Amino acid sequence: MPYQTILYEVADNILTITLNRPEKLNAFTGEMMNEMIDALGRADADDNVRAIIVTGAGRGFCAGADLSAGANTFNYEAREDRPDRKPHMKPDGTVDWSHESIRDGGGLLTLRIFDCLKPVIAAVNGPAVGVGVTMQLAMDIRLASESARFGFVFARRGLVPEACSSWFLPRIVGISQALEWAFSGRAFSAQEALEGGLVKKLYKPDELLPAARALAREIADNTSQISVALIRQMFWKMLGADHPMEGHKIDSRGIYARGASADAREGVMSFLEKRSPHFSDRVSTGMPGYFPWWTERKFS
Repeated sequence: MPYQTILYEVADNILTITLNRPEKLNAFTGEMMNEMIDALGRADADDNVRAIIVTGAGRGFCAGADLSAGANTFNYEAREDRPDRKPHMKPDGTVDWSHESIRDGGGLLTLRIFDCLKPVIAAVNGPAVGVGVTMQLAMDIRLASESARFGFVFARRGLVPEACSSWFLPRIVGISQALEWAFSGRAFSAQEALEGGLVKKLYKPDELLPAARALAREIADNTSQISVALIRQMFWKMLGADHPMEGHKIDSRGIYARGASADAREGVMSFLEKRSPHFSDRVSTGMPGYFPWWTERKFS
């Protein structure tokens, strides 16, 4: 599909998705959500894409939801652009809180990122507030410009955090830090984001994208794409496991399946022969038979 709100550029096995509404500080819309979800599916199906970078055009990463609808911005029933404006009702006339019609768009995006088979690096080049920061929580590594600012501003808008951030944020930064940022709704600096564990490292503005590309290049040049896809899902999915035995089950299946693969043979021999590896297995055709090992969760 042709994209109107994002740029999709693949070069040297690295996909860069650029949020592209710079005149609006890349404010998030339903169209942007749909385009990002489509782009992630497209990347998963393309063996030429080994890593994904997400960044913003212009001086911002994403200023949060587009507020052009004014007071009705978050009122689904009043929004002309919501095809399912009315929530599904139960026979007794009350809202069916488990129906698809009330699902949050930011959550649809982060759930898709959560299931992605490629590593996702956020290169936060400027302000990132609201969904502009919560969408990053499902990304694997967050790098930021020294000039970036962040804000979980929902309480100041009479809302609550969305995009599955009640699950992601405490796991990333700890419950106390997550609650302080969410309770206050204040904007904070890139340095505070670094100290709080939200981002991995800060860079001068002109060094941010080169650093993100260097990290993506390290992955693309030296690793098995199937190994990376499995590692990504193993680590994220195990965050919800109730016992290390669950990790042992998945680790064991992975070692058994991958141990007999062409990639494992190549990985060992390239190390012994002191040369760069040339991995041949592909995500599109080579994922092991036990994958996926989880049952897809339903919105219910």
